[in-house]
Amino acid sequence: MQKKLIKVHAKDNVAVALINLEAGEVVSLDNQDITVISNVKAKHKIALEPFQKGDKIVMYGVLVGKANTAILKGDVLTTTNVTHESAQVTHKTETIEWTAPPVEKWKNRTFLGYHRKDGQVGTENIWLFFPLVFCENRNIEILKDVFEKELLKKKENPHQLLLRTLVSGDTAVENSAKSSDVFNNIEVKFITHPGGCGGIRQDSESLAKLLAGYVNNPNVAGATVLSLGCQNLQICVFKEALSALNPDIQKPVLIFEQQQMGTVDHMLSVVIKESFEAIKEANAIERKPAPLSKLKVGLECGGSDGFSGISANPTLGAVSDKLAALNGTAVLAEFPELCGVEQELVNRCVAEEKAVKFLNLMKAYEKSVIDAGSGFDMNPSPGNIKDGLITDAMKSAGAAKKGGTSPIQDVLDYGEYMVNPGLNLLCTPGNDVESTTAMVGSGANIVLFTTGLGTPTGNPIAPIIKVSSNSELAARMPDIIDFDTGAIIWGEKSIDDMADELLEFIIEVASGKVKTKARLLDQNDFIPWKRGVSL
Repeated sequence: MQKKLIKVHAKDNVAVALINLEAGEVVSLDNQDITVISNVKAKHKIALEPFQKGDKIVMYGVLVGKANTAILKGDVLTTTNVTHESAQVTHKTETIEWTAPPVEKWKNRTFLGYHRKDGQVGTENIWLFFPLVFCENRNIEILKDVFEKELLKKKENPHQLLLRTLVSGDTAVENSAKSSDVFNNIEVKFITHPGGCGGIRQDSESLAKLLAGYVNNPNVAGATVLSLGCQNLQICVFKEALSALNPDIQKPVLIFEQQQMGTVDHMLSVVIKESFEAIKEANAIERKPAPLSKLKVGLECGGSDGFSGISANPTLGAVSDKLAALNGTAVLAEFPELCGVEQELVNRCVAEEKAVKFLNLMKAYEKSVIDAGSGFDMNPSPGNIKDGLITDAMKSAGAAKKGGTSPIQDVLDYGEYMVNPGLNLLCTPGNDVESTTAMVGSGANIVLFTTGLGTPTGNPIAPIIKVSSNSELAARMPDIIDFDTGAIIWGEKSIDDMADELLEFIIEVASGKVKTKARLLDQNDFIPWKRGVSL
């Protein structure tokens, strides 16, 4: 008989519908029959007991909301009868003991990576072009066009060919260009952004830290940086940020200032010549074996659904725990999506000062949101709500599963770099691209990204592995999904077995043997977090 409901935690007083349920239908769970009161869509929640107005809603074993009205046993939870509610946390109440998972089979495993002089190991070898200020975006775009046309002999876009056939009327138009890169061991990538000037000085300093993090990321072999000259984000500010991250950085970083060099034509000519010579040298770096402890994995979710916290996110959590046991590094971000699970996270911090820092960052962030006339309760998107994530705490409780159960070794503010192996917390927005951008800026050399609704998000310098929470999505959008955890929903595979499969896939991607779908789509998203106002 097909399973119709799942109760995630023994303390829960709601269950998740695995399939669409109709009013009047009788379903069984935990040796009791429940009569469905109204139609319930798959992924939405059903009351396992009657609620009075103000009663607590518990899921994943934590408070995720309260009843807005009386709710009958067997009725569906909605944004009308439930509102966001989360537990108040003030301090660390205990230290949670952790038993590391068995990782004997992984201890001698390696991936093929690019070894840097500072001991970091990249999963890719990127030469990065970026501006210090938006005024240089056009010049970056010109360089992108020049370098990609000459260094990356790609086949023409099939959509370009489609339009060509429509314009010419010739349906026999073919792509005769062969896909063949000039260099074997280096890629060129380009970043543009809207910052560097016009806002408060703190925003420029924050951007400087982020860009310095990208240069310091082990996936980057070197960088070409364009400056206008008069902007807030001065070259000296960027250099100070880079030196603070890595005082002895030995990567080539070429910096050009337009107002000092004269014409655009002259500047671009110099940039192209010097960058090409540096790229040729970086191409000599080859992949070599590295232990799994050199992996720094970002944990992200976006376009989440009611199954994300049951299948895909716990799978990432199991991978995170395995990496922690192997002395590798994982980072959990998206602070608005940790609302409601703060007590567990605080209790998992290895040191009191880490716990205090986490709570202070959360409180300051939430205050800034409230001061702007909103709140963390506004975090769930229309897509989240449509697929069963009706409160921020409910969404957060599932999102936090990406971090597994290991001790939290460090808590980082936005722009700070990971130096402690194990699980790190990083203060970022819940926005997919802003969060992913920040994790890579903090040193992540690969990102695991769960989704239940589908998203094409990528990153310029780190491969992003897209993990689906359900098999229907993987079948519907195979061009963006790399790995499917839907078998967990139906009990066909365990979370631990799925995590082992995902870790094998991570090794393949980190070794350059498999390209992620985001890479194949040439998806290179980069959005800095602008915390201040514009002036």
